Amino acid sequence: MRRNGPIALLFHALVVTFVLAPLVLVCLVAFTAQDTLSLPFAGASLRWFKAVFEHPDFLQSFYNSLQLALLSATLSVCIALPAGLALGRYRFPGRDALNGLFLSPLIIPSLVLGVAFMRMFSVMGITGSFFWLAIAHTVVITPYVLRMVLAAVMGIDRSSEQAAQSLGAGPWTVFRRITLPAILPGLSGGWMLAFINSFDELTMSIFVTTPATVTLPVRMYMYATESIDPMMASVSALMILITGGAMLILDRLYGLDRILIGERV
Repeated sequence: MRRNGPIALLFHALVVTFVLAPLVLVCLVAFTAQDTLSLPFAGASLRWFKAVFEHPDFLQSFYNSLQLALLSATLSVCIALPAGLALGRYRFPGRDALNGLFLSPLIIPSLVLGVAFMRMFSVMGITGSFFWLAIAHTVVITPYVLRMVLAAVMGIDRSSEQAAQSLGAGPWTVFRRITLPAILPGLSGGWMLAFINSFDELTMSIFVTTPATVTLPVRMYMYATESIDPMMASVSALMILITGGAMLILDRLYGLDRILIGERV
């Protein structure tokens, strides 16, 4: 198959147009020295990045999003790991229904989930609880971890586990010494995807956050409804930088090919 044909060139052009161009534009606006972007470019400045760190509401919202993403991603791993092992290795009545239940947040609109969680929290009298906000995020992001764990579990060669069992190793030893290291790249990739999705969640979070638990995407939305200035682009550029750095660290530790496509290294 030719890699430099017209279809490949068209694909590269679409990537540059719809992916790289917006990112370049965001960074250009973030580094502008004026209140608005003007062409030709007047000069670069870090004033808007400095303004972000001088805005206490944005800093508090960033800490809220960071803590929320860490907690919800970890909870989703605790749920997806045993679920993935059970669904990937065993056949039992209701397996397909259970798998569909775990993956259902992928097909339910975030708007519907947000309204449902808001109503449930209101009835239970737990509105404003950071822990229950983390539970709501866990429900939304668990399917991402589960899919990665299932892919890792299905790709394991079980001969090593069977050999360890034949030599007298117990179930916990086999899991800790053989199974867990084998699925760790998929587990880490799922945790990273869950963290990014939780950190970036907006639609559902609007309905369940309170003034004390406002996340960074919700804060950005609230700020954008009041005024538009390059500080929004600065926040977006920082989020892109954090996400890119996290993916780079994950690539250096395990390799994105191994995590995302299951390529053996």
